[in-house]
Amino acid sequence: MAPMKRKGGPSKDSNLPSSGAKISPVDGRASKRQRKLEPSEGKATSKKDPKPTVAAVKGIQPSMLKEEEPAFPRGGASVLTPLEHKQIHIEATQDVLFEQRSGKKVQRGPESDEEELGESTSVISREKKLNPKNKNKKALPAAKKEDDGLRIEGLSYKRIVPGSLVLGQVSQINTHDIAIALPNNLTGYVPLTSISDELTKRVEALVEDEDDEESNDEGSVKDRDINLKSYFSIGQYLRAYVSSTSDESSNGTAKGKKRLELSLNPQQANTGLSKDDLVTNSMVQAAVISIEDNGLVMNLGLGDVTLKGFMSSKEVGHGVDHNEIEVGAVFLCLVTGLSPNGNVVKLSADAQKAGNLKKANFLSEAPTVDAFLPGTAVEILVAEVNSSGFAGKVMGLLDVTADLVHSGAGATEKDIGNRFKTGSKIKGRIISTFPTVEPKKLGVSVLDHVLSLSSQRPKGIKERIPLDVLPISTILEEAKVIKVEPGVGLFLDVGVKGVHGFVHISRVVDGKIETLSASTGQHKIGSTHRTRILGYNAMDGLFMASMEEKILNQAFLRIEDIKVGEVVKGKVEKLIINPAGIPDVLINLAEGIIGLVPNIHLADAHLQHPEKKFKEGMLVTARVLSTDPAKRKLRLTLKKSLVNSEGSIWASYEGIVPGSQSPGTLVNILHTGARVQFYGNVNAFLPVSEMSEAYIEDPKQHFRVGQVVNVHTLTIDPDKQKMIVSCKDPSVFGQAQQSALTSLKPGTLVNGTVIEKSNDNVVLELNETKLRAIIVLGQLVDGSDKKCISVMKNIRVGQTMQNLVVLDKSEKKKLVILSNKSSLVEEAKIGKLLTSFEDVKEGETVKGFVDNVRLYEVFLRFAGGLTGLLPKSQLPEDAVRLPDFGMKKHQSISARILSVDHGQRRFLLSLKDSETSEVTPATVKTTNSSPDEVVSNPIDGESSSIHDFTLGKLTKARIVSVKETQLNVHLGDNIQGRIDVSELFDSWEDIKDRKHPLKSFSTKQTLDVRILGIHDARNHRFLPITHRAGRVPVFELSAKPRSTATPDIDILTLDKVKIGSSWIAFVNNVADDYLWLNLSPNIRGRIKAVDISDDLSLLKDLDTNFPVGSALKVHVTNVDVANSRLDLSARSDTSMDTLTFSSLSIGLILPGRVTRVSERQIMVQLSDTVSGPVNLVDLADDYSEADPTIYNKNDIVRVCVTHVNVPNKRISLSTRPSRVLNSSLPVKDPEITGISQIKINDVLRGFVKNVSDKGVFVSLATDVTAYVRVSELSDSFIKDWKSQFQVDQLIKGKIIAVDPFSNHIQMSLKSSIIDKNYIPPINFSDLSVGQVVVGKVRKVEDFGVFIVVDGSANVSGLCHRSEMAEQRVSDVKKLYDEGDVVKAKVLKIEPEKRQISFGLKASYFLNVDSDMADSDEDDTNKMKGIELAGIDSEYEDDTNKMKGIELAGIDSEYEDEDMDGGIDLDNVKDFVEDVDAEDVMSDADRPMASGSFQGTVAGLSTAGFDWTGGLLDEDEKRLDYESDEENADSKSKKKRRRKAEIKVDRTGDLDANGPQSVADFERLLLGQPDSSFLWLSYMAFQLQLSEVGKAREISERAIRTINIREETEKMNVWVALLNLENTYGSDETVEEAFERACQFNDGQEIHERLSSIYIQSGKNEKADELFQSMVKKFSQDPKIWLNYATFLTTTLKSPDRARGLLPRAMQSLPQYAHLDLTSKFAQLEFRSMHGDPERGRTMFEGLLSTFPKRLDLWNVLLDLEMKQGDKEQVRRLFGRITAGQLKSRKAKFFFKRWLQYEEKEGDGGSIDVVKGRAAEYVRQQGAEKVDR
Repeated sequence: MAPMKRKGGPSKDSNLPSSGAKISPVDGRASKRQRKLEPSEGKATSKKDPKPTVAAVKGIQPSMLKEEEPAFPRGGASVLTPLEHKQIHIEATQDVLFEQRSGKKVQRGPESDEEELGESTSVISREKKLNPKNKNKKALPAAKKEDDGLRIEGLSYKRIVPGSLVLGQVSQINTHDIAIALPNNLTGYVPLTSISDELTKRVEALVEDEDDEESNDEGSVKDRDINLKSYFSIGQYLRAYVSSTSDESSNGTAKGKKRLELSLNPQQANTGLSKDDLVTNSMVQAAVISIEDNGLVMNLGLGDVTLKGFMSSKEVGHGVDHNEIEVGAVFLCLVTGLSPNGNVVKLSADAQKAGNLKKANFLSEAPTVDAFLPGTAVEILVAEVNSSGFAGKVMGLLDVTADLVHSGAGATEKDIGNRFKTGSKIKGRIISTFPTVEPKKLGVSVLDHVLSLSSQRPKGIKERIPLDVLPISTILEEAKVIKVEPGVGLFLDVGVKGVHGFVHISRVVDGKIETLSASTGQHKIGSTHRTRILGYNAMDGLFMASMEEKILNQAFLRIEDIKVGEVVKGKVEKLIINPAGIPDVLINLAEGIIGLVPNIHLADAHLQHPEKKFKEGMLVTARVLSTDPAKRKLRLTLKKSLVNSEGSIWASYEGIVPGSQSPGTLVNILHTGARVQFYGNVNAFLPVSEMSEAYIEDPKQHFRVGQVVNVHTLTIDPDKQKMIVSCKDPSVFGQAQQSALTSLKPGTLVNGTVIEKSNDNVVLELNETKLRAIIVLGQLVDGSDKKCISVMKNIRVGQTMQNLVVLDKSEKKKLVILSNKSSLVEEAKIGKLLTSFEDVKEGETVKGFVDNVRLYEVFLRFAGGLTGLLPKSQLPEDAVRLPDFGMKKHQSISARILSVDHGQRRFLLSLKDSETSEVTPATVKTTNSSPDEVVSNPIDGESSSIHDFTLGKLTKARIVSVKETQLNVHLGDNIQGRIDVSELFDSWEDIKDRKHPLKSFSTKQTLDVRILGIHDARNHRFLPITHRAGRVPVFELSAKPRSTATPDIDILTLDKVKIGSSWIAFVNNVADDYLWLNLSPNIRGRIKAVDISDDLSLLKDLDTNFPVGSALKVHVTNVDVANSRLDLSARSDTSMDTLTFSSLSIGLILPGRVTRVSERQIMVQLSDTVSGPVNLVDLADDYSEADPTIYNKNDIVRVCVTHVNVPNKRISLSTRPSRVLNSSLPVKDPEITGISQIKINDVLRGFVKNVSDKGVFVSLATDVTAYVRVSELSDSFIKDWKSQFQVDQLIKGKIIAVDPFSNHIQMSLKSSIIDKNYIPPINFSDLSVGQVVVGKVRKVEDFGVFIVVDGSANVSGLCHRSEMAEQRVSDVKKLYDEGDVVKAKVLKIEPEKRQISFGLKASYFLNVDSDMADSDEDDTNKMKGIELAGIDSEYEDDTNKMKGIELAGIDSEYEDEDMDGGIDLDNVKDFVEDVDAEDVMSDADRPMASGSFQGTVAGLSTAGFDWTGGLLDEDEKRLDYESDEENADSKSKKKRRRKAEIKVDRTGDLDANGPQSVADFERLLLGQPDSSFLWLSYMAFQLQLSEVGKAREISERAIRTINIREETEKMNVWVALLNLENTYGSDETVEEAFERACQFNDGQEIHERLSSIYIQSGKNEKADELFQSMVKKFSQDPKIWLNYATFLTTTLKSPDRARGLLPRAMQSLPQYAHLDLTSKFAQLEFRSMHGDPERGRTMFEGLLSTFPKRLDLWNVLLDLEMKQGDKEQVRRLFGRITAGQLKSRKAKFFFKRWLQYEEKEGDGGSIDVVKGRAAEYVRQQGAEKVDR
């Protein structure tokens, strides 16, 4: 617990550094605090006593001044910096001012941090304060006695300094760091590089190999990534070293979030430890160096290379496999002993062992006090105890303290003095050090979970952590105060046994609270409050909570609270530009929660100017697209089509079934289709064929990125997260066509009509079924490709084709595949065409076609997708020599069936004669013979040829590698073999390690083996593809003792496996819900997850508990030889094997597997044929906890059978703890098995089952439903009552009728029936004339507003517009909107018509307000609809009243102003909105805003601006009207004053502020009629007022007024008019203004100006049309051609069109303009991002070849090449220039420029080259001069 501040001066223990300790140069706070103590020390020391006190002596020798600052600064300067002088001066001034005002002495210290638990520092044996005025020697003993007292203090951000050591628990594991929970609600972060040296080396190696990783495949890179979750576990205790303390602030002035950087590296975490300090029961932090067979080698970080730590595999902790620990992992270890030489320290990381202090696992003796580090358990002698904790000593010399939390005083009302007696000995654990305190002092904890090094668990729920019971953001309606710590905070009972809550004093109320009292006030002990959970600190064992209203009302506290697909409201934070240069929008949903709206999700239509639509502070409604709490990312959408959609929310692949529909967003469009994004990480592919019923060639022409499309699912694979969707209407393909497609069999002959034809295929419609079919080009005829093309040419659309054979069909694409080959048609007619595997008969000759040609085989295709293999060895010899064996795809082939493999459902074909193609199975020789048949170095020493290895031969093999499921062996150097794990053990007892059976084998070991056959990787589906059969085969071997002992070989086949037989099986593959097991190398079976073990806890992690290669004892439950299926079970009982509906009984408890999860139920599979649902009412004993989404697919759960319906094959299951666990916990919602249990007046809870027009049906049990009539839904009338109830909503009601005979139950949801303390709503009869009520505007009409009274039974009335304000109201809709809160007075009640008339005039509430101000605020809020809504108390006393009209809530800045004027009621609404923006008035006070208000009204202000421009006239009339009420003398005086004001020169105001009204502009235009700037400002002023028409009129006035000689000024106005029409007008108005502008101005300039306007406004098509017109009208101007080319290249991204302009320009322009224009076009290729620099170089080369002496062209090309960045290209260009015939001056220029370029971009060698070339040029020039 953080210590409290003392009332006296600062203690030396906390403020002075240790004399021997080295203080970090970064932290200068120690020396600064010492300077603050000097004045007090001087006062406490008598001048007559020359001997300084102890504090004074220590105050003059801090290490920082010794090491860094001179003793005598040069020139007598101070050692403090000027900034420090200024800070001290400011603090001293504040202290003096505070003492003068309050008479109290200021105590200075670090700022408090409300994120910590608080500060509670206390001093044992305190004495009274020293009197500062007493300067005699008597003050010295008192000061000394106070210094001798020991401060009880805990950690806080202000006391923790770099170098501190703290004990903490791992609370969060992130990608690049881990979070450590520290004492007193502190949290520190450990970066990836501050864990251990071994892990840092691995990180550095990954960084160095980053380039290599990019070239490797994704899998290998992924495997090498560092996952910190494999290094640490949540709740693990570690000792942390504080590396730095800093504020995460965005700038230097803002107060940022405080952050602690920690280190776990043993070198720092063991600071101060030496080899001698490592005694038994001490704690040391160590990192894993290497993993050995029997344990771990550890690095202690003590600097002694000879000293190592060793941890036995039995000491790593319960249930932890030391082989799975990563190198570099860090553990806090208990020293259990040392080796005889002292160089090996025996360690233990078993928290149960280290935390068992009953076995004396605490440090009682140590050579030095440095051995006492955080984490060490000690025995403490209690010295002093007070309410804030206790202090004691360890070994009689080391001071320790336990603060408020870690002494246990915070969580109990009892005095801890009764628990800790002075002089008694107790056990504690060190949790922190205080490096700056001298003498040395440590912080300890006596909390049970810290002593036992375990995580705090709620009592009675040991398997759950506190946050599982009470998650963050939970709101507790009644949290009871159990202890009050004044000045610190409150300790609460939050309803979790054994775990309490804490509310810091800064989080008790929204404002500031000075102190708390345990006996008085609203926060006294025993009081209950509404509280929200903010977090949990594992070290303190406390929930952090808040009672602030702003926190309680906040919708979300963290991203985890937001659900994907939820509709949320927020404010626009700002617009940002993403890396692509496109604006996105940030939406603020709550404090600290900001979501991103990508550009494509800003609106359904593409926004050209998003900044115009989204203003900062604007309220918006959005829907959550995805959340990523780990990265603090939140994506939203503002598309109305998604926000308002009622479609399904696809946030995960689970639950989506084919046919489901949902809207999605197109995020990427390709030629083959588009990618559709939904919610979360759900994506789908939309093929181009499924985009529309019509043919689409290019999807980009019909769809755009960001478009929302409604799709339905075609196929989905949740495991692979792949889904294919369609935009087509699913109802188009009718039921009749679906039935016809299903019944259509391959091999059937059909007729069809050609409806479409292309170069590659023919599309037909089958005559009878209307199904779509296709014939590819190669299936038209049996002949060559030319013949197929010839037949295709003769086919016409509409032609009928007969006798077509069905080859295959695609139900997914709803397409039939046909063939017109005569060979296949004839085979189909006589019934010999192969359509299924059952038709394949060995020896028969069949006809098919080539499907694929590979290097060593050919695949032949038949009907029904049947494929046969034609090996290369079965081809004729002349065909083998031809490319692709002389075959092409779709070529017709007639072949003979050579062999059939029914097990693998494969068959081989042959084109050879039967005499030459027979293969005898007795031989194992390969088909090719080569020198490789000779065996090199046989292991058995006998075999010389590969033919010696025959079936059944006993030989020897040497192991070359040990895999998980097999041993790879060599029979010789060039002969390979494999031994499957199933061929190594005879019995279950022979397997020593059942998880790793092959662990006992090692490489180079020789085994006796027997040959079983040849391993063929193609026919073996369980081995890697790398084991391909080559010239030398891979032999399948057996090393079983039984197999090697007898020569008889009995190869196991599936037909030999019998049901009920037992086997030893080995895991071959692990899936989500089952395992694949091998009984032998060629027999594989499947075992479901529920059948793997009787222990369901093992089934949660199949990969860990049943790794690949592990052994299981199984028995056979089912054998299907035809389908090659084998089902196994490893459970001891066989009940699951025969589980059927008839064998089930009610009450039977069984394990099951979750197969589907929805929001309503979960489906649980009990066996292959039995599955049932667990409905909401059967999920939990408390319906509030019934959440199906906590289950995942393939989870194993325990269920109880509650209902069995054998005839209908339906069952109901339950997961209630009271059912499946025999739980004794209270059942909040009892299980209802029948209607007989329900009685009238029972209050029950249930889930809404259905919402119909007649009422709501509520599910009370699986088969029990209650009916709620509409009249029983609510006490008040609800217009849209259906929107208040959703299916599966939890509601509570009272039973009002039960009919057991008809099974009818009626329920009521009325509060008046359920709630005993119900207060009825206000009725019509409860109102009386003169009564003041509060209500809401229900409807706004021209004649008035309808108001509904709050808290009433829908009682409403009318306020006529004559009763709204004291003055006449011309426009009601400007005053009020629907939903506005108003205060009204009842003026008239007509009971016959049931009509009420209200009044809203401010004068009605003068007396009411004064009466209500005297009433209690709480009572006011509870009145029946009568309240003062939204007026703050600070304004209630200072309400300004002027002429009988109250100005409620106006800021004080308006109180000092003259209140004589008034506001036009037409503009009252605008004024109120302006005030609302400043948080001055509430919505309820809007009708009262019509009071007087006068000030300097700005011309553009919305508060009272006169839109007609007659403001001055109105002021004059108003002043005249007011003066008429006064006497004649005052009237004449006022008139004289007004005339005097008119004579005042206001020109200075206009110059300073500019024109602010219509009159201002008109006055200025009289003096400057030719100023286009003034006219344009006048137009802009009108446009700001949305007066487009007036802006047009002003532009016409300007054109007429400006003198004809002022062409530029007139041009400016014309351009402004064109801009105005382009923005606010239509195409016709723009064209009209354009034609007029061309008549009165230069036509070319007007064309250019309009094109610029079009481009700036994004109207590129208009600009393109205008440019095309310009190049025709003004073709003689090169600038026009260049501008058009630039527009095409840069804006339209059409460089090809731009390049086509150059030849046209050459024909139109004169010869002299060709060179310059060609150069400009070439430059455009370089400068445009869509240009081609290579083309530009070619153009320049053409120019330079024609004009080689034009140095300006060379210069331009040089500049362009330099910008391109190709250094070699630039050097070649410089070389070409300088190699030419240049004059000396030009040569000097280019050589100088070349040298400057090389100095910047080149190196020493390139610079020398330039200098050499220059010297050569000088020599040549000198030689030429000599020759002359």
